[in-house]
Amino acid sequence: MPVAVVTDSTAYLPPEPVARYAISVLSLPVSLSGAEGREGVDVTPADVTTAMAQRRVRVTTSRLAPAELVECYRRLFDEGATGVVSVHISSKLSGTYDAAVLAASEFGGKVRVVDSLSTGMGLGFPVLAAARAAARGRGVDVVEREAASAVMRTTTMFYVDTLEFLRRGGRIGAASALVGTALAVKPILHVDLGVLVVREKVRTSSRALARLVDLVEAAGHEGAVDVAVHHLAAAATAEDLELRLRGRFGRRLRRLYTSEIGAAVGAHVGPGLVGAVVYRRVD
Repeated sequence: MPVAVVTDSTAYLPPEPVARYAISVLSLPVSLSGAEGREGVDVTPADVTTAMAQRRVRVTTSRLAPAELVECYRRLFDEGATGVVSVHISSKLSGTYDAAVLAASEFGGKVRVVDSLSTGMGLGFPVLAAARAAARGRGVDVVEREAASAVMRTTTMFYVDTLEFLRRGGRIGAASALVGTALAVKPILHVDLGVLVVREKVRTSSRALARLVDLVEAAGHEGAVDVAVHHLAAAATAEDLELRLRGRFGRRLRRLYTSEIGAAVGAHVGPGLVGAVVYRRVD
């Protein structure tokens, strides 16, 4: 068995590559007013969207437990893995990375943990890079290096209807959230070294979408790219974004994935999120 690749559910990976590369995906805990479930298993994006519309329902998320990660790594070794590369949501957004580092310490260097410095397919693209290297029979050092390299070639941008949900979860400062709300702007954010940062503020959803397309195209530079489009309760807008990005990138676009984000991230951004992740390919 080649090196095994592990990640968490906030990668929002398409099912096909998960199955093809036998990627182990561990679902993060999500609680709706104290009733705990697992993202993508017990709690759907629709559940979170409904809960956030009903303000009396409190939505919270938790990191993966170190014991759960240890169990996963041990199972993979028992099945014949020669090493494990575990790639996770930004350590600035969740404690899952720290839990993985703690769990990995029990395996004498045979488990390598990579901080994606992002989430969504900002995490998913490094996971896929690691999985492709593992499928080619590369050792744990190379697989880890491929994941880390992909992190540096991935850019995540999105806009939200309001910064209020990010403020509630402590993912963005109260001052920035207040300004956004007072001016009724649509903030465009990006993930900068693992932290959510307001990139620009525009007045309307249509302008936000147009500007998002410009920024994603610029992040793609020259050369081939893969792109992922994410949304929460905004399927029509995501489809529009997908069409615009196909037109902008043309033949340089190798793969495009579209998916609704799950509960763990949705709980912090709120309904109406639309975003894109661009991965600059080297092949």
